[in-house]
Formats: sequence, C-alpha cells, structure tokens
Amino acid sequence: MGGALMKHRGRGIASMWYPVGFTGYSNPSGAVVKLNEDGSAVVLTGTVETGQGSLGALSQIAAEALGIAPNDIHIVSGDTDTCPMDTGAIASRTTYITGNAVRLAAEMARGTLFQVASGMLGVKPDQLEAKDRKIQVKGFPSRAAALADVCSRAYNGVGTPPIGSATWDPPMVPMDAEGQGKPFGTYVYATQIAEVDVDDETGEVEVLRITASHDCGTAVNPMLVEGQIDGGVYMGLGFGLYEEILFDKTGRQVNCNLTNYILPTSLDMPEIDEDIVENFDETGPFGAKAVGEPSLVPTAAAVTNAIYDAVGVRITSLPATSEKVLKALKAKRAAEQKQIPA
Repeated sequence: MGGALMKHRGRGIASMWYPVGFTGYSNPSGAVVKLNEDGSAVVLTGTVETGQGSLGALSQIAAEALGIAPNDIHIVSGDTDTCPMDTGAIASRTTYITGNAVRLAAEMARGTLFQVASGMLGVKPDQLEAKDRKIQVKGFPSRAAALADVCSRAYNGVGTPPIGSATWDPPMVPMDAEGQGKPFGTYVYATQIAEVDVDDETGEVEVLRITASHDCGTAVNPMLVEGQIDGGVYMGLGFGLYEEILFDKTGRQVNCNLTNYILPTSLDMPEIDEDIVENFDETGPFGAKAVGEPSLVPTAAAVTNAIYDAVGVRITSLPATSEKVLKALKAKRAAEQKQIPA
C-alpha cells in the first residue's frame, strides 16, 4: 500500500449457524385457541410482544390452521392470570416453539368444527378442510358451510364449543459427558457480505452495502423477516464499529449515556439487500424456524473481513474504531518500511 493516501474499497463475507431455543433442558410453550360464535378466534399465549412482530406471526399461524384471516384473530398475551405458560420471547424461539403450540391448539379447535360440520354436510370429518372462512369438502369447495354458521351450531346446537389447548417443547437429547446429543430442535443459517470504504489517512470505515442471506425456514411474514434482518444488521454494525463500554482507573463507566456511548444512526446505515432463503422445516409451524437474533451474528465479522480486504489489516478486537484501524495501518507501514532494503 503505497502512494497517495486515499480510500480503499473492500468486501468481506461471514457465515453462521444458530440454534433455536434453549439447550440442556425443556423450554415449552402453551397456547389456548377458542372460536367465537361469529367465526372469529381468540388466542391466549404467555409470550410477549417486544416489537419483533411475534404476535402478528402467531396470528398468521392460527389463521392458517383455522382457515380465517389474521384480522379475525384476537390475541391475549403475557397475562399470567389467564394465559398458559411460555418460556419467554428469548433465544429466537417464539415463532418456532410458541408457533407450534398455537398451531396445535388451533388444530384441536378445528377438529371440533370438523365434527360439527360433518353432520351439516353429510361427510366424514377427515374429508373436510378449513379455508376462506368456510368448512368445505376437500376437492369440492362449493359444498361448504360458513365458518360462522358451524361455530354457531357448535355452541347452540351440538353443545361443543370449539376450544383447543396445546403445549409444545422441541425434541431434544441432552448432551452427555462426551458432548454427544441433540440439544436443539432446529438450526438456522446465514451468510452476509459487507462492502466498505476505508480511509487510510484517518482509519474511518464506511459501510456501503450489506447483502444478508438468511435461511429462516418458511417466512411466515416476509416483510417482518426483512425488518428483523435490517434491525440485526443495525445492531451488528453497532457491535462491529461503534459500541464500546469504557471505564476509568477506578472501574467506573465513563460513557454511560447516549452523548458518549456511540450508536449508529440512520445516516450510518448502509444499503441492505435482504435475501430470504426459504427452507421448509418439518418440525416448525408450517415450516417456519427463526430469524431474530441470528440476523446480527455475521455482520461484524463480514465488516472486519472487508476492512482486511480493503487495506490489509486485521482488527481482532471490537469495535473496529477508526483509532484501531489507523493504529494497525501505521504498524503495517512501519513493518513495510523495515523490509525495504537500504
């Protein structure tokens, strides 16, 4: 690296795999689904919405099982007085584990509807399907009963309100002393590519573009998945380039507020190309797995690899601040000068 000081462009790649849920012990979720007389439904779940869109995904899972629209679903969540136990909205487990509990509970309630509708339509329950707010005969959609009519008859005629409850815990085998077992129900995979400009006079790193390719099973809501990927990349950039807890000699944190604990802003966000790689997982609800925490795992590694590709220095501690990059560049130049024969 000689000649005029300037910006150098580089690209870096990083891949990862990530387990879904906890390891070594059970982490179940429970759910209750009940259909009302008008064909709408209520889902009770102990999980909580923290902005990741999980209740929207759970509404879609329940709606798919019941043959209704997500707007027909009302979710009651996080109330320990009324809702069944949920291990928590942690470990990227909600769509996969809580989603399976919701699916199973909805299918149980649907089973009651099929029993009631079989008498109304003169067929066996296993010949029915729930679709477009109807209970219809498979292969003969014109032979159907409105879901609301079936629900009303279940309450007022047959006397069997359609209610389902279920729990689901991912299949696992605890690790033995030799490290053998199956500690997680499933895994997700991702690759991210970062394109950066590095100023070799200041050490400043500008991330221009991130291509993020994620296998999350079936994308229940592709727009939510893209939002999760964008948020993960944002957090990965903070982890990789900006965020650092600093202490003085007495051990007191010196940057404990947002004026000096540096976070990326919207102006620091690069172009993000989200690539959803759908890969149906037989153990997930309608093939879904997860995308939450895994979305930030490869970002910092991809960026530091791109820095190396741009200017030939390895940053081995995070964040890769301008000071660290410049210090590494100066050391590299000094080493190169020593190798030049007199």
